[in-house]
Amino acid sequence: MAIEGQRKHTLTALVQDRPGVLNRVVSLVRRRGINISSLAVGHSETPELSRLTFVIDGDDYSVEQATKQLYKLIDVVRVSEFAEDQVVARELALIKVRTTAASRSEVIEIVDIFRAKIVDVAPSSIIVEITGDEEKIDALMALLKPFGIREVMRSGRLAMQRGQEILAQREKSQASSNGPHASAPTDYEGA
Repeated sequence: MAIEGQRKHTLTALVQDRPGVLNRVVSLVRRRGINISSLAVGHSETPELSRLTFVIDGDDYSVEQATKQLYKLIDVVRVSEFAEDQVVARELALIKVRTTAASRSEVIEIVDIFRAKIVDVAPSSIIVEITGDEEKIDALMALLKPFGIREVMRSGRLAMQRGQEILAQREKSQASSNGPHASAPTDYEGA
């Protein structure tokens, strides 16, 4: 249940790849009373820099304040918040499902419908790998639940800003569809 005024925000932070940086970033967000619902960290395209992608629940003001505080950390190079229409977001999940000889073919059919992959088969279970948005993964899990889900590992959201050309085309399209007197969105944060 969402609290009124709160919504999910997708942020990425480019940080120095040093011990303790993740702890400092998470502690700062936690101190502001903001819940981190998803966190993914990995090396970036630049040596010695890592990228954190996190989804936080909060109102616009508290997220803006947390972003300003993140910039005060010496190891933080850049912080970006993405609007849902500006981002390509995916999550990876591994799901271990209980199977029997009788149920295995039905589980495989469900996995195929979702374009997921079977990455391990054992006598009493199958491990499924799926990539997609949170809703796709949740839908697959709902269908597999009656068979018995033994274990789930989810990566958390990974996000990347769409190309500027795509954003400019959308802006132009929205302006023309709203009529000649409509105002188009004005500014997108650069990468």
